Amino acid sequence: MPSVLPDGDPMPETGALPPHALDAAPTRSLGFYLHVPYCATRCGYCDFNTYTATELRGSGGVLASRDNYADTLIDEIRLARKVLGDDPRPVRTVFVGGGTPTLLDAGDLVRMLDAVRDEFGLADGAEVTTEANPESVDPEYLAVLRAGGFNRISFGMQSARQHVLKVLDRTHTPGRPEACVAEARAAGFEHVNLDLIYGTPGESDEDWRASLDAAVGAGPDHISAYALIVEEGTQLARRIRRGEVPMTDDDEHADRYLIADEVLAKAGFSWYEVSNWATTEAGRCLHNELYWRGADWWGAGPGAHSHVGGVRWWNVKHPGAYAAALAEGRSPGAGREILTAEDRRVERILLELRLSDGVPLSLLAPAGLAAAARAVTDGLLEPGPYDEGRGVLTLRGRLLADAVVRDLVD
Repeated sequence: MPSVLPDGDPMPETGALPPHALDAAPTRSLGFYLHVPYCATRCGYCDFNTYTATELRGSGGVLASRDNYADTLIDEIRLARKVLGDDPRPVRTVFVGGGTPTLLDAGDLVRMLDAVRDEFGLADGAEVTTEANPESVDPEYLAVLRAGGFNRISFGMQSARQHVLKVLDRTHTPGRPEACVAEARAAGFEHVNLDLIYGTPGESDEDWRASLDAAVGAGPDHISAYALIVEEGTQLARRIRRGEVPMTDDDEHADRYLIADEVLAKAGFSWYEVSNWATTEAGRCLHNELYWRGADWWGAGPGAHSHVGGVRWWNVKHPGAYAAALAEGRSPGAGREILTAEDRRVERILLELRLSDGVPLSLLAPAGLAAAARAVTDGLLEPGPYDEGRGVLTLRGRLLADAVVRDLVD
């Protein structure tokens, strides 16, 4: 397990990193994740670090306000410049997530991006993404984002069927995400993603195919499809426990995944990560690839996680506590851990196995190599790449990816 710093100093108030964290930093890509923790309503399946206006009332005062949030987050970007010092790397990717980033004024999102550009610079061809709720944007809003430097946008579609959206407590109307794709294209966005969820209680195979067809027909160059995970403590978990809605099982999830891969492949999409498909290599999400390949990123915002040179840390979760720390000149970091060489080896296997180009077999211990050989025999790893020294999942292997990776890390 990673070695957590002593209790007396879980995270320096300055946010300073151990010197070794920046060793060879110019050889690694650097990205920024900017977290916006606000939502208009809370979806029943969501356990992300997000807050509605009602949930924040009386728990942070003006410090937790959406109105001045951009200024607070910019303070952390400036802190990052101090912590990373003379690090010469321009930023390769910026990803604004949430929550619902587009609840903020479009100009606020642009100012946050400008702060990254001013403090670090952006690499040539940098990918700049924001997530968006279909009901919180319009053509004018999208035009401001595009003019401000955003070139990729990800819309939360989830489903094309109203009864499925209702179970998920999604507030947008069917058809609106597809219209957003057209509006984003008209505004000049080069890359557009639609997020889908499969396995919602009450969803049928027909419903899922309809959602995939609608998403493909809208013309994005990237589609993400995630199995619904019912997290304890969510409204959806409580409804299932009370018997108000049924729960799908693993076999149904597997069937929906196979449908997704079939429909998307026929439409010209190629998988490059277990839950992600793109029409071209340029359409892939470079920011997520930073995560999957163990690069460096700074996560700014309440509850955001960061990783630089084998040091991982996370911020306090509540927007009020986050803003208070920065207002007092302190790092909002809540704690951190130092990854050992073994930690990093295991994480590489866990993450890179999910990618279409797979994981180098040289990372595996003897027991893992034996497991990889068995996985080829069992049809879980592709034989061709295996012969070339890489472990690449077959379609059946993607369905059982968690079990395969458990065997390989032994």
